[in-house]
Amino acid sequence: MSGVEDEHGNTKSPDDIAAEAETAPDLTAAAVDVVPPEIVAQSLSQYLRASLVRVKSGDAGVLPVVAALIAVTVVFTIINGVYLSPVNLVNLFDQSAVFIVLAIAECFVLLLGEIDLSIGYVAAIGGIVAAELVQPGINWPWPAAIIAAILVCGGIGAIHGLIVTRVGVPSFVVTLAGNLFWFGVMIILLGPAGGVGLQGISSNVKGLSGIVYSYIEPSVAWIALTVIVGLIGLSMWRRDSGRRRSGLVAPPVGLTIAKIGFLAIAGIVVVAICNINRGIFQPDKNPVVGVPWVVPLILVVLAASMLLLERTQFGRHMYAVGGNPEAARRAGVGVNAIRMWAFVLCSGTAAIAGIIYVSQLGGLTTNINGGQYVLYAVAAAVIGGTSLMGGRGRAIHGLLGGLVIGAIYNGLYLLGLEIQWQLMSTALVLLAAVTIDSLSRRAATSGSMARN
Repeated sequence: MSGVEDEHGNTKSPDDIAAEAETAPDLTAAAVDVVPPEIVAQSLSQYLRASLVRVKSGDAGVLPVVAALIAVTVVFTIINGVYLSPVNLVNLFDQSAVFIVLAIAECFVLLLGEIDLSIGYVAAIGGIVAAELVQPGINWPWPAAIIAAILVCGGIGAIHGLIVTRVGVPSFVVTLAGNLFWFGVMIILLGPAGGVGLQGISSNVKGLSGIVYSYIEPSVAWIALTVIVGLIGLSMWRRDSGRRRSGLVAPPVGLTIAKIGFLAIAGIVVVAICNINRGIFQPDKNPVVGVPWVVPLILVVLAASMLLLERTQFGRHMYAVGGNPEAARRAGVGVNAIRMWAFVLCSGTAAIAGIIYVSQLGGLTTNINGGQYVLYAVAAAVIGGTSLMGGRGRAIHGLLGGLVIGAIYNGLYLLGLEIQWQLMSTALVLLAAVTIDSLSRRAATSGSMARN
């Protein structure tokens, strides 16, 4: 087999190239100014000290959003004692579900330093497609209707991505135009009636509407929690142990145990709260107990997004392109393909948010404010810790940011305050989040310059 000439005119065999690739640094990994704690820590205490150093250097991770979520919870609990009641906590998660999924969707493009301003109405189209397909006249199985909605919206994302990558139009302009265009398409799809509902006795209509308002049996929820935590915990333990035995970088044993324990405690708390009788009218005759099906749906979206971004080569390439597109291109990453697929994933995930919205309200009309939901999506992602500059963000940030916006929305609703206060409060939290991100990047850059 013939060799390949390098930039100096020297001929290299494929074996030489492969050997160099094995020993060369991974240019497709996201650049990090501070050494990750997992690399330098040999124990849980060392990990915590290394994490503190990383926070002081400007990379606070999820600490700001966790602090914001705690602060919002404390304030509204003091003002209104029912804020932490089981009824309200489950309602809070139901109300946050659309924000969470839209924020996770937006994370895919924000990671690349792009933005999608159309997902509010793209999500609405996904909800309309699913709702129309389960109507008695068509009567598709509701899982098939969901898949069709995701594929339709993924196709919309592909159109956006192709225009951005092939034509070279900035994503801001493409998706701003998409925001208007898909709003018009939504109106056409809804027709003269101006809406589509999920009323009826069809099992497929009930299946779609039951995403938010049907519940998992308490005993089934406990069994499922045990199995899920057991499988995830075993997977984490085997992966980390295998890396240690192979002499590779791995978290300390104490950290692995702490992660598994936290996962188990969080799951127990959620299932226990949801299994409390939340019936308001005649709770003995009409009990409302169980975990809403929307909870595992969101966890599936979160888990799939985390696996894609953090455990696959595609995810590493996304961080590389977001951190330094030119370096990624020189390392052999298909930058345009990554960018296009980011828009596909963004719009496809937004379809799930639209389906949750339809299930939550029992239908969808032209009154949906897709433009406002776009702003909430971007705000939730950024509040959660995803950077507008690209290269930094995780799917979990969408979950945390969505919970913060949902917590604000829920708390202000309990206080009887109108929408303007919700918008103003969210704006202030968003401004604080972007300020923290800018300051942390400035601190990290200063630290890098000082070390150099």
